[in-house]
Amino acid sequence: MQRQEASKRTTSSQADAGLGEVVLAGVAFKIDPLGALVYEDERMLIVADLHLEKGSSYAKRGVMLPPYDTGTTLARLAVLIARWSPRRVIALGDSFHDDSGPERMATSDRASLAALQAGRDWIWIAGNHDPNIPTDAGGERLPALDLGPLYLRHEPRAGMQHGEIAGHLHPIARIAGKRRRCLITDGSRAVVPAFGAYAGGLNIHDEAFHPLFPNGRKRAHVLAENQVFEVCATRCHAEELLRPIAWEMNPR
Repeated sequence: MQRQEASKRTTSSQADAGLGEVVLAGVAFKIDPLGALVYEDERMLIVADLHLEKGSSYAKRGVMLPPYDTGTTLARLAVLIARWSPRRVIALGDSFHDDSGPERMATSDRASLAALQAGRDWIWIAGNHDPNIPTDAGGERLPALDLGPLYLRHEPRAGMQHGEIAGHLHPIARIAGKRRRCLITDGSRAVVPAFGAYAGGLNIHDEAFHPLFPNGRKRAHVLAENQVFEVCATRCHAEELLRPIAWEMNPR
């Protein structure tokens, strides 16, 4: 019996290795290194800014990018869903790069999305890129979601917004010369990292973040290879340029 209990503790410890932890408005979350917020007690998975079909959107304007971003993003999302088996998935807006994105999806990507949605609640929060996601994309559409002490929306509001979880800004931290996606928080609210393969990144010292954390106290939960590490924002370097972060086409 003691061996079984010790084995369970070891397995649990191994499963938690590399995960970040954050408490927002009194609610405990895990941060997956792939870039998702996990509310284990509610079996809820939160992702932001998938920007599906961004490649095909650019192609319409004559800017040719490899047309694999949707498949790559969905494959990474499939890894998360297999890992956490969520009862509910919430996508915090800009899930598609534009409202007609679902119409341009490859048949295989449509099937992948439908498989991920099967057997669970799936909520699309409206974003500035996709305010009117068509119904054939599956799931439910909401402008925002009130979850007791938590309020989930796409675009963060200025000032002290206790319990707010938002996306939109694609936060990145620059440490030791490397730019990495991150979750930025003061313990009261959080801006989560962009999940999409072709999503860009905005440095956490950019002026766009200043109104969100007026007390200046914020910490970055930085995504690295198979782990999340927490640092004070003051240890992260500022920069002037907005650059894309290209993710590998093969998810881990």
